[in-house]
Amino acid sequence: MATTIPDIALNDGNTIPQLGFGVYQISPADTADSVRTALDVGYRHIDTAEMYGNEAEVGHGVRAAGLAREDVYITSKLNNGAHRPEDARAAFQATLDALRGDYIDLFLIHWPLPTRYDGDFVATWKVLEEFQQDGRARSIGVSNFQVPHLDRLAAEAEVVPAVNQIEAHPYFVNDEVREYGVKHGIVTQAWSPIAQGAVLGDPTVADLADQVARTPAQVVLRWHVQRGDVIFPKSTTPKRIEENLRIFDFELDDAAMERLTQLDRGESGRQGPHPDSFDYLPG
Repeated sequence: MATTIPDIALNDGNTIPQLGFGVYQISPADTADSVRTALDVGYRHIDTAEMYGNEAEVGHGVRAAGLAREDVYITSKLNNGAHRPEDARAAFQATLDALRGDYIDLFLIHWPLPTRYDGDFVATWKVLEEFQQDGRARSIGVSNFQVPHLDRLAAEAEVVPAVNQIEAHPYFVNDEVREYGVKHGIVTQAWSPIAQGAVLGDPTVADLADQVARTPAQVVLRWHVQRGDVIFPKSTTPKRIEENLRIFDFELDDAAMERLTQLDRGESGRQGPHPDSFDYLPG
């Protein structure tokens, strides 16, 4: 299926495809086939993480699709158990080895973990700066960072994150963090863009979907796109993988956008853990 996915400019001179394919909670056994299906129908951005346990399978799926490495944008993230500088260096190399490549397009600190490692995510960030300097990471960024975390990086580090990957969806618009990103040139990537499916049955979403003759998921994903965020919906169903790609041939008007934004529930709409307290380390 032919489609054109817009690229978004990053603050380091690179670009990122606005729509990607996410592999969170896809089992390793299903990852390679799902990635290949996504690439076959037109996706060119895959989002993974060491803690997802499927980086190697992402690499296999990319190779199986027969595309040149430079034609596929790959994002991965640092394991929560590897924030100390030497551990971060080893973990990053393990990511490259799993993907069977010598560079990654975007590498993120997965969680700030302010209650771990004496709260020193700045030292971890400076190791990511090394990866960018030596060319093994084309771009670097963070995930789940709150405004105080970003302010601390601005005060103590040299490089501004290219992206901040955060939970965002109509039930939790997370605009304080998003607006900080706009002000400081940090692109927002929205994880859980459909709130793990929770928003799809909302009457407002259903009504708007009927009005534009699209699925509820397509309407919500289009809302994200028009807000300027990068998204990477996840599915293992080929029909839905393709369906999620077909969001660039229609638009929501201002009234529809506002109706979706007004679904915001603030903190009560958050689906995942709060970054200020989340402290999970893999066993």
